Parts: sequence; C-alpha cells; structure tokens
Amino acid sequence: MTVDVSKIYLLDVATGADVQAELRDAIEQAQLDDWQTKWRPALLTILQELARKGVPIDQWPQSWHWDWTKKTVRVQGLLAFRGFSVTALGETQGLAQIDLTKMGREVNQHGKPLVYVDYLEVAPWNRPEFGAAPRLRGVGSALITAAIALSEDEGFKGRIGLHSLPQADKFYRKIGMTDLGQDAAYQNLRYFEMTSEQARAFFEKEENDET
Repeated sequence: MTVDVSKIYLLDVATGADVQAELRDAIEQAQLDDWQTKWRPALLTILQELARKGVPIDQWPQSWHWDWTKKTVRVQGLLAFRGFSVTALGETQGLAQIDLTKMGREVNQHGKPLVYVDYLEVAPWNRPEFGAAPRLRGVGSALITAAIALSEDEGFKGRIGLHSLPQADKFYRKIGMTDLGQDAAYQNLRYFEMTSEQARAFFEKEENDET
C-alpha cells in the first residue's frame, strides 16, 4: 500500500515556533507501536496522578480505554474505512479513523454522504485538559482538515460528521461544526456535523492562521 504523506506545520507551545510534521493517510505499524510504547505509558502516568488526587473516574480522559490496535485490525482491508496519522519530532502525535458509509443528518444535507470521523485522538502530551500545557498545538485541526479533504476527494463537498466525547465538545463547536444534540442511540454522545459552507469557512480560517 502506498501512503500519501503531506508536509504540515504544528505549533510548539513552549517556544511559539513552527514544527514541521507529516500528515499520513494511513495508520501503520509504526504509529501503533508509538501508541503502545509511548501513548499508553504517558496516559497511565496521568491516570495514576488523577487517582492519587481523588479525581472521580467520570472526569478522567474519556478515551483512556481506547485500543488503537484493535480498532485498526477490525477494519483492515475494508475500503470504506480509512486512517490518518500525524507524526512530528520522531513520534506519533495524533490518529484518526474514518468511515465512508454514513449519511448526513443536518437539515440541509440530510441523506447526503459524508465522511464520518469514527475516532480521533491526539497524544496525551498534546491535550490541555490533562493539566499541563500541551507540547504541540494543531494536531486535532490537522486531522479534521484531512477528513474534510477526503470528503472533497470523495465528492462529498467537505461534509463530515462525528460523535464527540464530552471533553471534546468545546473543540468541535470552536471549529464551527453544528451541534445536533445528544444521540440516544449512540451512548448519548453529542453528534456534530460540518456542512459544505462550514468546511469552506474552516479551510479559509486555517489558511489565514498560517499566513
């Protein structure tokens, strides 16, 4: 399998400098190895600290139980599912799994095909909700950008959708997605969609931020 690699830039939060990164249209063994040997130990340290402080488990990172190896193996070889990864500084900084079988729900795009972001996660050290300042900023936005670009390539005109873990609701509202409310059929998680117009606005903002 040929993997397309695009050069992108992330922000080093400590220095304010740009950091060159790669956006890859696949989740490969190297990324799964990083998840196993780097992400999981970092997350375990965070969970141990939260437990020591007596933080209730419902306030822990809501993706702490995700197993990216199982998620990847489950859809391996299925053309309707795609993966994306962001790498920088010799490490995997973010992962996303995409489903191309879903349809829109928002009133203006109901029943139209879209790119559904099944899972999206950034490395523990890039997540501000864990207390410490993130190392790199822009990983989540890069993965959303990749999903929108794939939607364009598939003829879906930039339409994307996803169910959000509560800790990520604010991020998806911030990037301009429409909050369609809690979905009783999907663990009561909030469902968000991005219309073609919102996708264009998102791209324009990302381009302006880079200049």
